[in-house]
Amino acid sequence: MTLAEKLLQDFQKLPEDKKQQVIDFVEFLKSKQKQEVEAMMDDIIDTNKEALMELAK
Repeated sequence: MTLAEKLLQDFQKLPEDKKQQVIDFVEFLKSKQKQEVEAMMDDIIDTNKEALMELAK
């Protein structure tokens, strides 16, 4: 059984309120990951601002 299959099997056994909590947690993780990527990109831009400005000419 794959991890996805196990997760789906366990998820389907949960009551509706617990399913909503799982969905909320997944959304939280996705949001957190997006914020981490955005912060990393901001850092890269700040670190290389001069080079990027030169390339933009």
